[in-house]
Amino acid sequence: MSAPEHTRRRRSVRAALAATAAAAALAATTVACGTTEESLPSIGYALDNTVTTYNANTVDGAASGARQALARVLPGFGYVDPAGQVISDTDIGTATVVAQDPLTVQYQLSPDSVYSDGVPMSCDDLVLTWAAASGRFTAPGASGAAGNLFSAARRSGYVDIERIDCQAGSKDATVVFRGGRAYADWRALFGATELMPAHVAARVSGVPDVVAAVGGGDVEALRRLADFWNTGWNLTPGAVDLSLLPASGPYRIESFTVEDGLVLVANERWWGNKPGTDRIVVWPRGTDASAAASDDRVHVVDAATGALDLSLGDGAETTDTASRNVEQLVLGTAGGSLGAPAARRAFALCVPRSQLFEEFGRVGDVPATGLGSGTTSSRLLPADSPLYPGVSAPAARYDDADTTAARSELAAAGTDSITVRIGYLGPDARRARIVELIAQSCREAGIEVVDAASDTFTPSQLTAGQVDAVLAGTAAAAGAAGTADMQDARGSLNSAAGANVGRFADARVDRILDALAVTDDAATIAGLVGEAETILWTEMPTLPLYAQPRETTFAGGLRAAVVNTSAAGAGWNMDRWILNR
Repeated sequence: MSAPEHTRRRRSVRAALAATAAAAALAATTVACGTTEESLPSIGYALDNTVTTYNANTVDGAASGARQALARVLPGFGYVDPAGQVISDTDIGTATVVAQDPLTVQYQLSPDSVYSDGVPMSCDDLVLTWAAASGRFTAPGASGAAGNLFSAARRSGYVDIERIDCQAGSKDATVVFRGGRAYADWRALFGATELMPAHVAARVSGVPDVVAAVGGGDVEALRRLADFWNTGWNLTPGAVDLSLLPASGPYRIESFTVEDGLVLVANERWWGNKPGTDRIVVWPRGTDASAAASDDRVHVVDAATGALDLSLGDGAETTDTASRNVEQLVLGTAGGSLGAPAARRAFALCVPRSQLFEEFGRVGDVPATGLGSGTTSSRLLPADSPLYPGVSAPAARYDDADTTAARSELAAAGTDSITVRIGYLGPDARRARIVELIAQSCREAGIEVVDAASDTFTPSQLTAGQVDAVLAGTAAAAGAAGTADMQDARGSLNSAAGANVGRFADARVDRILDALAVTDDAATIAGLVGEAETILWTEMPTLPLYAQPRETTFAGGLRAAVVNTSAAGAGWNMDRWILNR
C-alpha cells in the first residue's frame, strides 16, 4: 500500500482541517474573479461505495455512496464540514429559532431557490422529509402488524417534531418540536441530500397536495407517496429517467452508465456561485472506474484504505486519516445463529480485535484518547471525545480473542457450534482479509465463519436473514459515514430506526438514546453513555473494531479540494474544485 514519495504525502487530520479555510478562501476568490475559459475540464471522483438511488435517506440509500456523490446536487439547510460539524448553507435558506419552549424553528428558503426542472423549492419538501423520517405514519403490512410506510434510515430529531406549519408552495415553514423535546442537534435536520423534490413524488404517486395528505393523515395518499419515496428514485446505470431527478444545487445529473459513470453537469438554474468546474464524473462501485483511472479521467479517490486500487499518477497526493466512520460488525439479533445474546457474545469473544487493529487500523494520527489497545471501545462517543475513557471499560473483555470464553458463551446459548455468514460489499481485499482472520480465530471456538460478500450487497440483507452479520462502517455504511456528534451511530441502535438493520431492541437503550438527543450537558451525557455501553457490551448488537482508516487522493493540479472523512466525503465542496493542467 506504499507509494513513491513524490506521489504520496501523509498529512494529519489537523493539517487537513487547517488547510480548509485557506482552500475555501482560494476557491471563493477564484469564483469571484471568474474565468476566461469557455468550459473547464471534467473532474473524475471515485468512491468505494455504490450509488443505487437518488434518495440517500432510505435504509439502503443511507448506507450507499449517495451522500458523498449528491451533496452538491441536493443541498439542504446545512452541510457537513471536514471536522464533522454541520455548517449552515445560506444559499438554500436560513433557519432561525423563534421560541425555546417548545423549540420552534423558522425555516425560510431562498426566494430564488428553484429545481433544475423549473419548479420552485417549497416547504412541501420539508414536510415530505419529516413525514418520511418521523415514523408516525404506519399501516398494517402483510403480517397484519403495523409498520412504517416509509423505509427511512434516520429518525433522530425528526421524531421529535410535533408539526410543520406550511402553506403548500410557500418558501416558509415553521417547525414546532414536542414539548420537552428540544432536539440538541436541530441544525443537522433538513441538511444536504435530505430535501427530496416533493413535487416529483406528488406527480408520480398521484397525490395533488403533499402538505394536505401529511397534515390530514391520509393513509392511502401517504402509502402511494411512500411507495415512490422508498424505491421510485432508485438509479440503474443505463436506465435513468431524468424527469425524476431535478436538482436543487449547483450540479444536476446528466447521465449514468457503467462505461461513463455518473455524470454531473452545472445546473443552469442554480442561483448561487457558479461551479468552479462545469462537469464532475462520479465513479462509484459498479462502474468502469479502473478504466477511467488508467485513462487519467479520475482526479479524486475517496476510499477506505485498501478498498480501491486506483493510481492517479505522478503528482498525486494521498492523505491517510482515521475517519469518524467506525468499522464494525453489525449482528442480526432477531433470529438465526446470532439471535441469542450469548451467541453474539461468543462470536465477539473469538474475533481478534487487537490483531485486526494492528493490521488494518493504525493509520495517520488515530486519536489516542481512550483507544487502549487501539480497538474502538465505544459505540456512542467519538474516540476524540474527552468523555471517551470513562465509558470504554466494559469493552475490555473483548480486546483480544478468547476462544475458551467463547465456547462457554456458546454453551450458555445451548449449542457447541454455529455458522456466521458475514456480508459486505465486494470485491474488497481489505474486508476479505478481515473475514479470513476472523474465520481462522473463531474456528477454534466452534464458530464457522462464511464470507458472504457480493457486488450487490446491501445492509437490508441482514434484516431479511440472508446473512448473520454485516462488516461495514457506522450505521452499516460501506463507505464514508459518521459525524462529530455520532448521531448516525446512535440512531442505528434505536429499535424504531430503519438503519437498525440488525433489529436490536432494548427499551432502556431506546430511552437513553432519546435522552441523549435532547441534552448537551457533559455530565449527563457521560452517565447515560456509560450505562448504555454496559448494556450494549452485554447484549452485543454490534462489535466495533476501529476507526476506519481512509485514503483521499487528489491528482496534481487540483485546486480547492479538501479532505473530509465524515459522512459528506471528499465531495462536500466539489463545486469549488478546479483542475489546472
